[in-house]
Amino acid sequence: MLVSRNIRLLKWFNFWGDFRPYGPIAILYYSQITGSYALGMSVFSAAMLAQSFFEVPTGVLSDMVGRKKTVVYGAVAGVFALTFYAIGGTYWALLVGAIFEGLGRAFYSGNNEALLYDTLAEMEQKETFQEYLGITSSMYQFALAISAVIGSLIAVISYHTVMLVSVLPMVFAFIVSLQLIEPRVHSATNANIYAHLSTAFRNIIGNARLRTLSIAGILSYAIGESSWLIRSAFIVTLWPVWAIGIAQMIGNATAAISFYYAGRIIKRFGEFRLLIGGSLISEAVNLFGLIFASVLSPALMASNSIFFGVNNVAKQSLVQHEFTDAQRATMGSLNSFAGSIAFSIFSFLLGGLADRIGIVPALVIAALLSFIPMSLYFHVLRPRAGEGKSAEAVEVTTPSGEAI
Repeated sequence: MLVSRNIRLLKWFNFWGDFRPYGPIAILYYSQITGSYALGMSVFSAAMLAQSFFEVPTGVLSDMVGRKKTVVYGAVAGVFALTFYAIGGTYWALLVGAIFEGLGRAFYSGNNEALLYDTLAEMEQKETFQEYLGITSSMYQFALAISAVIGSLIAVISYHTVMLVSVLPMVFAFIVSLQLIEPRVHSATNANIYAHLSTAFRNIIGNARLRTLSIAGILSYAIGESSWLIRSAFIVTLWPVWAIGIAQMIGNATAAISFYYAGRIIKRFGEFRLLIGGSLISEAVNLFGLIFASVLSPALMASNSIFFGVNNVAKQSLVQHEFTDAQRATMGSLNSFAGSIAFSIFSFLLGGLADRIGIVPALVIAALLSFIPMSLYFHVLRPRAGEGKSAEAVEVTTPSGEAI
């Protein structure tokens, strides 16, 4: 079946799309140009605000014109984003790059998971979604792990050189996107945009389980991503700049392994044990590394990414099973829209806290706030008395009631 090649192409698209040598030094590069952590983090905030602005229109576009075209549009925006970051020099050039990055992310969010789901549906293998989502997503982390080391070594020359080198992988991602095939299971619709959006919104609000999962995912993303992006400012107080990539490599490599085996691990242990137990261990390790900071802290904190991949696949799988087929990308985009808004606010506040009280206290506060989304996952996934099944064994159903 020709459409099956989408799985292989998605792996390579994910690899090149996230092959970002500038990742480990991004906050250092931005803060060097802007003069503060708050303004440096505001570049990340601007990207997320731009994503939130474009999020819903691009999600509707995906449902209407197709998954492949949406990926291609996102890749083009990504090339422009990296180009403006590489131009650099001024805060305004960084902001333009951030806007294009947000546009590119908006095209991807919701759409790429929907492309994979639709591809598997056409292959009559929907039940393997968790496994293939984990495998394709692992390529993000492999790319980040390799590029982190390359980027931190090049950073010894200059941060600007790292940004120039980072443009080329995004060009490769664009080339790969042109090879994708539109799944026949998804057909473009000419339905009224506002009616389509309204239906997707009502489906989220009216589904209590999906609503709670969405809020938990939004908060988890905002807190976790902001903490990860500013963590380099903590690492550089303990390790030289050239070694920052080693910590990133450890984190991304363990996350890649976690993504790759996510489907099998989730089947073995279930979402409840992983999202609650794994998250508790992860945040405990973060707090220990921050409070008892030593030369071992960066490596220790990076190693707990072993829970990152499997938990992200679990979260995505849970919401994908709750989404409706006709509004799948739009519903995903609505969730991403809220996540982008939450991230843009929290990341700027976290940068301001780091400027005011120091990087370590700011990261400790972020780690403590992570217990809020954890409690929401506990609420929706905890074993219920009298159900006759553990939370891990409860069947997941689609909105139509079909068991997965």
